[in-house]
Amino acid sequence: MTKKTIIILSTVFLTLCCIQLSAETIEDVPYLQEISVKIPSDEPIISVAVYKEKLYAAAKTALMVIENDKFTNTSCPAKNIRIIKTLKNTLWLISSDSLYKFDGKWKKIADGEFTDLCLHLGNVTVAAKRCLYYVKDDKLIEIENSKDPKEDIINIDSYSETLYVASETKLASFDCNSYDGVNVIDWGQLPFSDIRDIHRQQSRLYVATGKGIGLLRGMSMVTITGEDGLCFEDVTCLADGFEKDMWIGTTAGAIRCVNGEYQYFAADRWLLDNNVNSITADDKNVYIATNKGIGIIKYQPYTLCKKADYYEKYLNIWGHKRLGFVHKLEWDDQLNQWVRQVSDNDCGWTSHYISAMCFKYAVTGDSNARDEAVNSFKTLKWCEEICPVDGFIARAIWANGEIGHKAQGGSGWYPAEWHNTADGKWQWKADTSSDESDAHYYAASIFYDLVADEKEKALAVEHVEKMSNHIIDNGWVLKDLDGKPTRWGRWDKEYFKTTEGFMARGLNGLSALSYMKTTYQLTKNEKFKKAYEQIIKDDYLNNILRQKHTFPPDYIFHSDDRLAFLVYYPLLKYETDPALRSLYFRSLERSFEVERIEHIPWFNFIYGSLTGNDCEAGKAVEHLRQWPLDLIDYQFKNSIRADLYHQKDYVPYSGGIKAMSPREMGPVRWSDDMMKLDGGDGKSVSEPSCWLEAYWMGRYFGFITEPKTNDPKLLKAEDIPAGGAKPYDGPARPPLESEK
Repeated sequence: MTKKTIIILSTVFLTLCCIQLSAETIEDVPYLQEISVKIPSDEPIISVAVYKEKLYAAAKTALMVIENDKFTNTSCPAKNIRIIKTLKNTLWLISSDSLYKFDGKWKKIADGEFTDLCLHLGNVTVAAKRCLYYVKDDKLIEIENSKDPKEDIINIDSYSETLYVASETKLASFDCNSYDGVNVIDWGQLPFSDIRDIHRQQSRLYVATGKGIGLLRGMSMVTITGEDGLCFEDVTCLADGFEKDMWIGTTAGAIRCVNGEYQYFAADRWLLDNNVNSITADDKNVYIATNKGIGIIKYQPYTLCKKADYYEKYLNIWGHKRLGFVHKLEWDDQLNQWVRQVSDNDCGWTSHYISAMCFKYAVTGDSNARDEAVNSFKTLKWCEEICPVDGFIARAIWANGEIGHKAQGGSGWYPAEWHNTADGKWQWKADTSSDESDAHYYAASIFYDLVADEKEKALAVEHVEKMSNHIIDNGWVLKDLDGKPTRWGRWDKEYFKTTEGFMARGLNGLSALSYMKTTYQLTKNEKFKKAYEQIIKDDYLNNILRQKHTFPPDYIFHSDDRLAFLVYYPLLKYETDPALRSLYFRSLERSFEVERIEHIPWFNFIYGSLTGNDCEAGKAVEHLRQWPLDLIDYQFKNSIRADLYHQKDYVPYSGGIKAMSPREMGPVRWSDDMMKLDGGDGKSVSEPSCWLEAYWMGRYFGFITEPKTNDPKLLKAEDIPAGGAKPYDGPARPPLESEK
């Protein structure tokens, strides 16, 4: 057995140990994936109801039915509509001056000013402001002694075989032929004397107010506010969902309460407008009426495996791929279309796609995943070969004449530095930073370990060797075309003595150690072992433990968290010295303790795979499930919420209050701050490479099981919405030097 074989087997053994020590494995069981559909309207939709599998939507002047996600007017005779409800297989309608029913044809039941209706003791019961009625043989029968309550009735519902009535300020019952506002609440009180709706659900009666929800059980009233998790307290309406959940309309969006958890759905991702007027649901669909139209949230059974298939198809259909790179899309106002963003860090973002495909191939043996990994890794290698300086890597590559957004900015607010190739076909972006090199070493190590054949291993070896030679031979800097160090590509001792370098010394020192360890592991060239030992002698270790800044605030940079974990992974994967591993592990433990509040699965799975410790895999999987299928970066605003309290068992060491979920923010990259409350503008489309990376990494290390189903509908995505950028049609990537 060769020495190389022993090292490889040792690495595999360490990996297997991590898998076996993992505290939590999450089964990939079917779950309900939210899908958003928005139907705009020229006038406010004030009420919605489902009748005989059709959705009816009431505007003030017309009743419409939704067909093929479009409004179609009905022949409803009513005008000035206020409410529609389905009771006893009949659609009921209250206008400003009449009550109607529809059971295939319209019929006016009575004239009058009615306010609400419900089903009570098997009868359709109707409220007017100053009287109660029930319907018998299509006629209104006045309920005895129900005239002239103390205050106008605005809502009614049936609870504990008792009819409850609400005015704007009071909750009362009507029983034994009289109103009773005294024998309703023995303990507690309403959260606010501004009642908007009441709604019975099983053993509870909920009361919507302008400052939270009152929950009546028996004669005990408790309040539900932001401190209890209610996302917004200005509640407008309440409705049943489809699986014992309840939906809450507010003036700032809709909230789903399921199993004690409050989930927030707001404009622009889920709704057309945040002022919710009415909500109804059928089997796995929820319809939310707002002033600008209807938001439909469809719940479809998915597995994470199916979602991965969806995102891989999305990358192709929406035009995120180009020349082996994976890009975010941006909206071009002049062209009126989505175009690819050729950014400051294309290699960095593509490294996550390479990682995803490597882990997928290792798990499944899928030859297409292998081809994708090889193709994108060759693009990373091309980023070195396109530069006239050996070992220097381009940030990005642009084809002259192509359609897209070419990055105009550079490091430290300097202009972008683009250089033409000799043949005039390409431009490459210079002033490369440690961001790119961190990603190159990370991707190269995973590609080498999991995918590469002997020829491709040689390619990976050549790549890291040339990069490391450049760094060492140029005094631990990236030396640009002008012969000077780049703005951020520095790992030299002199830099660490400067103001900027002093703050960067921990992270950059960690990077330098990881580069050399990775290069030695892949090349077995003693030069890199000696370089590793030399920077250890030069006290690079002293700053590793606290590489993650938590103070001062100006130096808390969430992008640096991603960079740190890019280099932790290969460093701890390859290092075997107990003393060094002790320091590196403690640094990782400290960094993860700062990071884990955000529940970002990539951080969790890297930590768990390297340590074998509990990495909160359940929260990581929930993060993956909460990603929306629509990857447009819609505007979101969470700073107005009432539930902004610190999460139990977590400390926001880097500032902020609590982590938002992808459902509430949208898709993220691993450099994004999940503690950020507001953002988005609807003018970009995220590439789902990071999601795919975390999912397949979770599968590889055993944090996520394979799906527990053989149903093809739960394994493969069928319909991917058309859209995105037009396919790239410029020159092809030239062959690498090794391919010529």
